[in-house]
Amino acid sequence: MDPIAFQAGPFTVRWYGVIIALAFAVGLIIAYYHTERRKVDPDKFINLIIILIPSALIGARLYYVLFNLDYYTVYPLEIVTVWHGGLAIHGGIIGGILATVFYLRRETALRFWAVADVIAPSLILGQAIGRWGNFFNQEVHGGPVSESFISKFPAFIQHGMYIDGQYYHPTFLYESIWNFLVFLFLFRLIRKKALQDGIVFLAYLALYSCGRFVIEGMRTDSLMLGPLRMAQVISLAAIIFAAIFLFQKLKNRKLDGRL
Repeated sequence: MDPIAFQAGPFTVRWYGVIIALAFAVGLIIAYYHTERRKVDPDKFINLIIILIPSALIGARLYYVLFNLDYYTVYPLEIVTVWHGGLAIHGGIIGGILATVFYLRRETALRFWAVADVIAPSLILGQAIGRWGNFFNQEVHGGPVSESFISKFPAFIQHGMYIDGQYYHPTFLYESIWNFLVFLFLFRLIRKKALQDGIVFLAYLALYSCGRFVIEGMRTDSLMLGPLRMAQVISLAAIIFAAIFLFQKLKNRKLDGRL
């Protein structure tokens, strides 16, 4: 599997970078489309995105680096080589949320939960697309599988998951498919006019985290916190957080309906 898309003079362009850029572009278009539905000022939203995207990228990279300090203290120049892979979505979400909170302290015309709803479908679609960058880097795969098992997948998947003489679970594919299904659900959900702010984002947190928790258990390259897979810890916390807030919002809606 060749991770290089093409070369332009002295510059090497990798598939990972191309796919991540595509994920951001598609996500931005869809988010802009949804601003009207959630009554979010599109111009102010674009101003937020200018801050949010680099903050999310920095957060995603720092999160990954922090859990691989043994490697990056030996090879510090590799910290900036994001095109080699190594962006953790949970770090990106944290970075994006912090940037949004910072921006909304100055731009009070935007509502946090409404902005989060606009971003949620784009975010999960971007994650679905971005996993294919992992495919070209031959990362985010699971444990070894037999040739008879991998033969059920298309030939290019078989080829990509054949690493050092062994076939592996294409867990990147499992997560990409799950994320795309969640996107379809959120894309339909956000179109409901009477929906409370925050429901779409909380649904994203719960559904993505459920899929990630299961698939993470199959991976061989998890970021670890002692004996625990960090992504599973955060996914479980996100599921609980989303469930509590969803329950509270739905409860308040029923009470408002009675009044």
